[in-house]
Amino acid sequence: MTSQTAAGSTLAITAASPASLDAAGYGALTFLEVGQVEKIGAFGATFAKVEFQPLKGEKQKYKGSPDSGAIQPSLALDPADAGQTLLQTSADDASQKLYSFRVTYQDGSKRFFGGRTFGMPENADGADTMLMATPAIEICTKIVKVNAA
Repeated sequence: MTSQTAAGSTLAITAASPASLDAAGYGALTFLEVGQVEKIGAFGATFAKVEFQPLKGEKQKYKGSPDSGAIQPSLALDPADAGQTLLQTSADDASQKLYSFRVTYQDGSKRFFGGRTFGMPENADGADTMLMATPAIEICTKIVKVNAA
């Protein structure tokens, strides 16, 4: 097994929807890379926990509904960056439209998903910091994993 660092990973977005929710469908889309991304964060499916405690016996635990999670990347604001502009557009979009996202790792493997951006707050933290944004992207589809070629 080969380990890798997060260095070189990228986040990209498109307003287009794939013809199919698989590698071929997402792979046919044209994405805009979001520039100045400092970190993407953890994401992936988890399941709600369903519990039942009978009066007699051990507590029973089951997997409930899946949730593919959310990401809240941090990025240095750049109004000239086309990817950031589309990300802001997705945050301002009041419709229920799904945008398509792609995360690419250092080795070329990809993660595709559909999501909605629930906001893109800006942070002016101090004189010696960058003007940052932390978009709140909720993942609304199953994550499609594509291994590096």
